[in-house]
Amino acid sequence: MARLPGDPGAIGWLRFAVGFRMPPDNLDWVRHELTDAGWRGRTVLRHLAVILPICGIVAAALLTLSPAPAWLAVMMIALILCGSIFTVAAYADDIRASRLRQHGLDVPDDPDLGRPTH
Repeated sequence: MARLPGDPGAIGWLRFAVGFRMPPDNLDWVRHELTDAGWRGRTVLRHLAVILPICGIVAAALLTLSPAPAWLAVMMIALILCGSIFTVAAYADDIRASRLRQHGLDVPDDPDLGRPTH
């Protein structure tokens, strides 16, 4: 797939995933990320880029600092991942609206949402 105009590269994408505001040169890319087809999947993917390192730290801490069995660490990570992915997927519309406003872009009006986007 060809790179979009304003594509920030890997480091810029990680900064965006964490929540930093992108420079004005990247606004076309931000608009694509948050409004074009597949934006919900990209929202979950950005969340995974943030939560997986945290899960790795939690797993390492559980396995090295506590006498708990390994299955407990696996279950803890599964609980963190399931809960956080569900929350991001459930609130994806509000996350998108917040990120669009953060960059000064218009929030699309979605009549299927059944309520105004926050």
